[in-house]
Amino acid sequence: MRTWGWLAAVIDVVLIVVFALIGRSSHGEANTPLTLWTTAYPFLAGWAIAYVTSGAWSRPLRFWPTGVVAWILTVFVGMAIRVATGQGVVDGNPLPISFVIVATIVLGVFLLGWRAIARGILRLRARSRDGAHGTRGTASGV
Repeated sequence: MRTWGWLAAVIDVVLIVVFALIGRSSHGEANTPLTLWTTAYPFLAGWAIAYVTSGAWSRPLRFWPTGVVAWILTVFVGMAIRVATGQGVVDGNPLPISFVIVATIVLGVFLLGWRAIARGILRLRARSRDGAHGTRGTASGV
C-alpha cells in the first residue's frame, strides 16, 4: 500500500497543478514556472494539510476521509491563502463566487474522480482474478 500512497500523492499534486494551468490558460495568463507556482501553491498547501490530517498515505484511494478531506481542505485553504495574499481580486471582490464554484467543482472531479476510476479498475481486476481462481474477494484496504 505504500506504493499507492506515494502514487496517490503524485496524482493529486499533478492534478492540482493541472487545475492551476487550466485556470491560467483560460484567462490568457502566462504559464511560466513562477506564475504557475503562484497560482498553485495555495491549493497545494491546502492539499498538504489534508494529506497529513486525513492519514491519506494509509488509505489513499478511499473517498472518506481521504478524498473528501483532500478536496474540501484543498479548496478552503487555497481560497483562504488567495484572499490573504490578494490573489485574484476582481472589481474589488477578493473571491468571486464564480471562481469558488468552478474551483470546488473542478477540484472535486479531479481529486475524487481519479480515485473512483482507480477503485473501479482494482475491483474489476479483483473480480477477474477471483473468477480465474474460483474464489470471491474484494479490493479492500485501498
